[in-house]
Amino acid sequence: MTAGRGDRAAPPAPDGHWEVRFTDAASAKGWESLAQQARENTYRAWITLRTNPRPAAETPRHHRLKGSLAHGTHRGQTCEQWQIEVTGGGRIWYLLDTVRDTCWITRRHWAPASNRPALSRGDSLGGGTGRGGENRSPRPQPPPRGPCRL
Repeated sequence: MTAGRGDRAAPPAPDGHWEVRFTDAASAKGWESLAQQARENTYRAWITLRTNPRPAAETPRHHRLKGSLAHGTHRGQTCEQWQIEVTGGGRIWYLLDTVRDTCWITRRHWAPASNRPALSRGDSLGGGTGRGGENRSPRPQPPPRGPCRL
């Protein structure tokens, strides 16, 4: 059986951790697609969602969205909207529901990695320069998207 709207993205969260759930079946399908493209990075993103979905220090790869995208609504609750960059073109957008201690993974902002490479083992979701990246060519930048200024 595949995950769908409201289903858990993983086992129940232990005390002090956040639940990670999908807003709908399309977000679950997008998650699976991203996991197939970048399994290890998607797992690291899941751990981040579980343990630190609102970091004290934002990074270029994990930050709150700005402007009109800074908030979203789920089940009548207005929530902060955040993004984790998993690959050069694959991003997880989620709503931070502090009432339910739940990260709601949204559907409408999946950007498939298509021809872009996944992060190497030296890169991390925490940003920074990474290790061993000196010999790589610069990562292609995704095209701008409407009012979103990241």
